[in-house]
Amino acid sequence: MRLFTPAVFPFFFLVLMARSGGAQTFYGQVTDAKALPLPGATVVWTGTSIGARANEKGEFALPFPRDTSHKPFNLSAIFASVRDTFSIDDLHSYWTLVISANVTLQEVTIRDEVTGAFISVLQPVKTEIINLSELRKAACCDLAGCFETQSTVQPTTTNILTNAKELRILGLSGVYNQVLVDGLPTIQGLTYTYGTGTIPGSMLENIWVVKGANSVLQGYEGMVGQITIFPREGGIAEPVTADVLVNSFGEKHLNAAFATKKTRWTNYLALHTSQPGGKWDRDDDTFLDLPQLTRYSVYNKWRYRKENENGLSAFIGARFVTEKRIGGQENFDPKIDEGTTNAYGQTVRFQQPELFTKTGWRFDANHKISLLASFVAQNQNAWFGLTQYDAKQRHAYANLQYELFWGKNKRHELKTGISFRHFILNETIGFAPADTLGRIYAGDYRREENIPGVFAENTFHFQNDRWVWVAGVRADHHNEFGWYATPRTMLRFNPNPDLDLRASIGSGWRTVNLFPENIALLAGSRDIVFAETLRPEHSRNAGINATRRFKIGKMNLTATADLYHTRFKNQFFPDYDSDPNKSIIANFTGISRSNGLQLELIAALNRRLELRTAYNYLDVYRQQNGEKVLLPFNPRHKILGVATFRTPGEHWQFDVNLHWYGQQRLPDTRINPENLRLPDHSEAYSVTGLQVRHAFHRFDLFAGCENVFDFRQLQPILGWEQPFARGFDPSFAWGPTRGREFYMGFNFKLERKYKAK
Repeated sequence: MRLFTPAVFPFFFLVLMARSGGAQTFYGQVTDAKALPLPGATVVWTGTSIGARANEKGEFALPFPRDTSHKPFNLSAIFASVRDTFSIDDLHSYWTLVISANVTLQEVTIRDEVTGAFISVLQPVKTEIINLSELRKAACCDLAGCFETQSTVQPTTTNILTNAKELRILGLSGVYNQVLVDGLPTIQGLTYTYGTGTIPGSMLENIWVVKGANSVLQGYEGMVGQITIFPREGGIAEPVTADVLVNSFGEKHLNAAFATKKTRWTNYLALHTSQPGGKWDRDDDTFLDLPQLTRYSVYNKWRYRKENENGLSAFIGARFVTEKRIGGQENFDPKIDEGTTNAYGQTVRFQQPELFTKTGWRFDANHKISLLASFVAQNQNAWFGLTQYDAKQRHAYANLQYELFWGKNKRHELKTGISFRHFILNETIGFAPADTLGRIYAGDYRREENIPGVFAENTFHFQNDRWVWVAGVRADHHNEFGWYATPRTMLRFNPNPDLDLRASIGSGWRTVNLFPENIALLAGSRDIVFAETLRPEHSRNAGINATRRFKIGKMNLTATADLYHTRFKNQFFPDYDSDPNKSIIANFTGISRSNGLQLELIAALNRRLELRTAYNYLDVYRQQNGEKVLLPFNPRHKILGVATFRTPGEHWQFDVNLHWYGQQRLPDTRINPENLRLPDHSEAYSVTGLQVRHAFHRFDLFAGCENVFDFRQLQPILGWEQPFARGFDPSFAWGPTRGREFYMGFNFKLERKYKAK
């Protein structure tokens, strides 16, 4: 229906002004039956990937459909769990879309258009989106904790003494998937080791997860997947928010954020601190079950105008993190014991400033140019027992990109541009005078990379978007290793609106940052032997997936099936098996494969009940001496179950998640002394999490328990009795080591209110 009221006259005037500039944009507003605006509602031309999100007044600006010759046009509007479709016969009028959303109060609260994690219907590549609603289903203190309710990404601990973690996709190390912040690669090299822990979950709006080959626009990495996180924005976030979480170990996590919105400017400021808990050693091995962590961070992002507006738009931001981690024996005092044999400890201190920006100029609905740039530095000082590690990193990145809609009815989209990466990492390793192991890898290590690149990617749309084909290629020149080409292509076919079939294939490569990405090399007592110079890792990945949406009664269901295959042309992993006292560093050019299967079923009954179950099968191996050797610390079978229940009015919410992990191969310790030998495989185990949340007017109270049944891998440190002797290795963690954890806290918010017309 068309509706014109005095309240929309100012906006309609702006519409007329924009029309005078020749922009092909459709304008309107989304409301409920009582004429209350619905901020955050999504509108999309049915059967296409052209969509937009409504602002705080429910207003939206949407590019014309690419084919304007066939009327009427179907436009879908989505809010909460409601999806309505409207027939549009005039693209040049201002429309008000009245949908059947159940908004009974005389104000509107901005909510996500769906209740939790979902698969985007707009992206040509299968993209799993974890939104605010999903992030509230678990403690989610940092980025690694944001994946408790999904099965694609597996957070894995790489050093239990400092609680360093990585995010694995398809059973492979986290170095093979690219982590982007607002489209920028800021987690790399030295920042990789603890980077996932420095980002609090409270400042995130969405997380996008892609498996397999993906876009070449952000670089040549992302060999098996891509994780893109989108921090909150001043134009969307509540004016004031505060979050507090305290767990049964005594750890404290505090967050506060302030959002402002002016006519053209928005600003989002987020403050965070983590404070250490008590000292716990439940398995009596003299080592702490969790490190003493102290962190302070500040994040600020200014935005000027929106990217879909003609003319100039930009955001510029800054972040600063300072952090200290102390782990090791319970009686370790870093002020006295660093570099001595009084007590074994690991200490990490670093400061990390960041700057980032995206500046664009949109000429009209079909032409745009943009520049993305970032600079990240880190200064780190660390001790791992008697090994001192000092490092400095500087990483600058720039990407200049031109976007063009072309072809008949502007159906196809071309993105092309140039990029440049400058990377310097200086590391100094030394051993304290008390060290008696005779290790020989002390010294200064320096890596400098300058990598210019060119890229082009085109998205083709055929048969009213039933077929969408993305083809991209980039060429990059490494200052030491020369030219590398990275081709990738993705295809989506929609036989009907409820079925998506996708396929992808492509290659990727990366250079190795030895110590930051393999922190266990420094944590243990092994010597390091460099057999040869490490060359870039190179892989090819192919995958297919199907997504089917259907209904059973009032229940909406989504079923997905994924199958991916990855093979490496050159790969690196430290050789721990050949010699119990050494780690041998060499390239591996033999057969190395990863096969991954994922089956998932999601069910939702309005907003009252949500269910998700998933099964993962991973076959990750390499051929050595004619035998198939499985990758250690990687369960071949994994099952996930998630359930959410909300009471009427959504004042109470109950969440439960269950993770079951099958057996994992452990590194070969048969040639170790008898007291340092481990079984060939771990045991299977399960971990259950519970949470209850109660919503009041301006704040939520929540409480929960992780690892309800207190499963623990007891005494996971190999050779803990003699931490300064041969055989000491704290990298053999295959399961939870901290046990049951209770937590409680609250979320406070001051919402923007919008009265009825």
